[in-house]
Amino acid sequence: MKTLNGKDFKAMVSSGAANLENFQNDINALNVFPVPDGDTGTNMSMTFSNGAKEANSCLSNSIGDVAKALSRGTLMGARGNSGVITSQIFRGFAQSVEGKEEITAKEIAEAFENGTRVAYKAIMKPIEGTILTVIRESSWYAHHDFKENPKITVEEYFRNLSGYMAESLKNTPELLPVLKEAGVVDSGGAGLCKIIDGFVLYLEGKPVTASPVTVELSHSAQSVFENEEFGYCTEFIMRLGDKYVKNFDDDRLKNKLAEMGESLVVVKDEDLIKVHVHTLHPGDVLNLGQRYGEFVKLKIENMQEQHSELLKAEDMPAPAREKKDIGIVAVASGEGVTKLLEELGVDEVISGGQTMNPSTEDFLNRIEKLDYCEKIMLFPNNGNIMLAAKQASEMSEHKKVEVVNCTSIQGCVSALALYDENAGFEENLKTFNEAAANVTEIDVTYAVKDSSFEGAEVKEGDYMAMAKKSIIASGEDLLQVVCEALVKIIDEDTGLVTIITGQDAKEEDSEALVEYIENNTNAETELIEGNVPVYYYLIGIE
Repeated sequence: MKTLNGKDFKAMVSSGAANLENFQNDINALNVFPVPDGDTGTNMSMTFSNGAKEANSCLSNSIGDVAKALSRGTLMGARGNSGVITSQIFRGFAQSVEGKEEITAKEIAEAFENGTRVAYKAIMKPIEGTILTVIRESSWYAHHDFKENPKITVEEYFRNLSGYMAESLKNTPELLPVLKEAGVVDSGGAGLCKIIDGFVLYLEGKPVTASPVTVELSHSAQSVFENEEFGYCTEFIMRLGDKYVKNFDDDRLKNKLAEMGESLVVVKDEDLIKVHVHTLHPGDVLNLGQRYGEFVKLKIENMQEQHSELLKAEDMPAPAREKKDIGIVAVASGEGVTKLLEELGVDEVISGGQTMNPSTEDFLNRIEKLDYCEKIMLFPNNGNIMLAAKQASEMSEHKKVEVVNCTSIQGCVSALALYDENAGFEENLKTFNEAAANVTEIDVTYAVKDSSFEGAEVKEGDYMAMAKKSIIASGEDLLQVVCEALVKIIDEDTGLVTIITGQDAKEEDSEALVEYIENNTNAETELIEGNVPVYYYLIGIE
């Protein structure tokens, strides 16, 4: 193939998206920390699948038009840092082929090199040994090949690019010590390799399709539950982790899910489990589910949106909201935290967090809802959500939108406590950034695998406390682990310790923790029932 047109490119994109989807669990497993939050594969798959959907909806077969649709789709669907970087790579690709009907292999090479430049430019502090390195090295070598052989075909170019990517990915542990210590390659780079591998397989006449997995539900179970509630119809199929296949507690999961929503169906079939629930907080449901294994398939539909469309059709306008100067959007998981943030002045809470990263489009939708606000602030509350929030702020055309440099719920709570409705936008933004930076966070969770990290030996099932991206305490006794961590962080200048509880935190443990702090330090304590998934405690020290 001497040139690539839009029709073939659509098929390549579909093959790449399917290949990534099929390997997303393997990519999730490339998690450096032994915590239950490996979601790079899921984020990248959702990002690129959204792009593939837009590309295939494009009526034109011009490569420029299809690439533009792909770029728009990945941009809007971008989740997590790797998802955002992926969107930037294909944004640069689209810029390079704009207005072209078809392109040569050399033009493809130039487009990917431009994608590299755009991706690096989007990151304030690029880190080598990541997806950025993989695209930079591979696109350079693949482009350099044309000096020796100007007649390289489209198929040859992508085979070469795939090979260079594999070599670059293999070398990522040598560039990023944390990967080498964990014995893994970069997960974002691995995801990008799967996309390009899918391109190659299509060009070789072996297009990839997503592997469907179905679980049969009885007719009686399906017929009982109807979509009568508003909120989100949330469904997923999950492959249980090895330790849960034989000892899975159906009732425990059902009881937890029953607290989160209605119209609940939970069906187990060997190592697979199918869940259907109507909930106002789908992110909480997915966070809970991911503790038991890896998602095979998931679907979330906004029933409230359907209801809103019905109201519009019936000419029933929503009541007007009072105009205000500052609107606040924050990301959070857990009913307790959501309620707290709303009490502290947040106008829109996006359900999500460590294991369910909101997309750029999620932020834009909430910004649009705040049409009664003159200016808007975004609290990402997680480092892996920061890029999507910044991307949304830059894409917002009609509002002044700023992102607060806050990467934790603890920092968000501390910052919002200082919110002054009488102060201006810039003054509050400065206050929020300073307050968030003044908080030291301790996150307490459990290990999903044996691991050695920076000299800390952690066994599967151990409790562990993390601070400043390091494991500072671990062991079999939860309270002992938390207290050991607190001793390392609290000093004589500490004035306040805020403890946000997780779903599995026991009341007696929380009370004992407060008592320990009060008896052994001069700090005041604030205990908040957060119902946070994944973590037992989120602790803020200031």
